[in-house]
Amino acid sequence: MVNVICIKWGDLYGPEFVNKLYSMVKRNITREFRFVCITDDVNGIDASIETLPIPEICMPADRPRSGWKKLTVFSEQLGDLSGKTLFLDLDVVIVDNIDALFDYSEKFTIIENWTQKGRGIGNSSVFCYRIGEHVDVLKHYEEHMDDVINEYGNEQIYLSKRIGDINYWPEQWCRSFKFHSIPKGFLRYFLTPKIPEGCKILAFHGHPNPDQAAVGNYGGRILKYFKPARWIEKYWA
Repeated sequence: MVNVICIKWGDLYGPEFVNKLYSMVKRNITREFRFVCITDDVNGIDASIETLPIPEICMPADRPRSGWKKLTVFSEQLGDLSGKTLFLDLDVVIVDNIDALFDYSEKFTIIENWTQKGRGIGNSSVFCYRIGEHVDVLKHYEEHMDDVINEYGNEQIYLSKRIGDINYWPEQWCRSFKFHSIPKGFLRYFLTPKIPEGCKILAFHGHPNPDQAAVGNYGGRILKYFKPARWIEKYWA
């Protein structure tokens, strides 16, 4: 038995993101698994999805809904979950089988952040760990919150540096829609974004989200233009 977990708080992402993520996981895993959404609002989440309340955590007063809340997955206990666990952000699209992510390494494994190569920094859209390991990540943050925030700036830099001995996924497994799917330069005006070769999970960090990318919503900035990627609708469902 393995676990796949996500976390949803506030109203940035609706329940459809949780439901679609569960559907994608079901289609792309062959082993027995539990899917659990850690959330402050279960409304609209499919009844077949397990939910847990978000554990209490200290948050910066000026950023009460920031990504630091994600550190709650490093609580010593998360309900009755145990064992190997894959964390997925809500804004990812699974395009191929993910079984291999559970067997790849016994270490904490994360995406090497695409914009900070060689600096020991992960992108926390997709990471794998064991429940109850690395509880010091959360404990140290709560004991030294102001210092941690001032030193690291965001949760993924902090958890990467705090754990230290980390592995990265094979580069092709977890790709960025913005960096690896959208054609480069002026080609973005003529060619449709595509799934990178060997990709299993496509991350939609920042803008656009999957639903926006499917219709070519580039935020009205002409230099960020890309053609609609209608193929997303096949996978993000």
